[in-house]
Amino acid sequence: MNEIAQIRKLSIWIFFIPLFAINLCLYISQNPEFLDNTIFVVDQIGRSGFSIPYLDGSLSISRASRTYPQYLIFKPSMIITSFFLFYYWKNNNILVNNLYGTNINFRFKTFGILSAIFLAIHSVFLGIKFDIQIYKLFRRVVLLLFIIFELIAQGYLVYHFYKLKEKLNKMINKKILIIKMILVTALVIIAFSSLPTLVTKGNTHFKHMLEWNYFVGVILFYLLSRFFWRRTT
Repeated sequence: MNEIAQIRKLSIWIFFIPLFAINLCLYISQNPEFLDNTIFVVDQIGRSGFSIPYLDGSLSISRASRTYPQYLIFKPSMIITSFFLFYYWKNNNILVNNLYGTNINFRFKTFGILSAIFLAIHSVFLGIKFDIQIYKLFRRVVLLLFIIFELIAQGYLVYHFYKLKEKLNKMINKKILIIKMILVTALVIIAFSSLPTLVTKGNTHFKHMLEWNYFVGVILFYLLSRFFWRRTT
């Protein structure tokens, strides 16, 4: 099946492009002197001292990525990732239809494409300054919808592959399927358990630390997809 080859290729790009982008933005933020005396002088807001935000939550992904020149890396990377996400979910929909012998749009395709759209919207509006409360709320809602739709899509897709696991016996790595199920479940549990902290003021470092690690957790699903399908397919 050609879709499987496409899914394997898309998965690796969906994982590495955003991972590389956010960490390159972090590196620039912590080492702005490398770009001094160039046309890419780092904005003061986007500068920070050395830290490991995955552990100490010293700054957010937004702060590391939304100012010049970091947004020149972050925005295109996320928009490209959105396009790859669209084709990832489209190809999975075709694949699952072939396996079931149907011709419908599964829920994971709908939610997956919606997550891609909201990621693109969030990327476009990141760093644009409007001193309006409704705009700030809009950005938060867009980011929240990206996460919600992404988790729903991942959950539905794993559910269908679990139902088809016997039919796919020689085509998939069942251990990776179990790991994907554990990952999605963990992401959902973490989201619900962290909600009370996220909606209250304070705990800034915890929120930032969660943001970095949670984002990696979400895209880790795609790295697992790369190894989910056996190469012989």
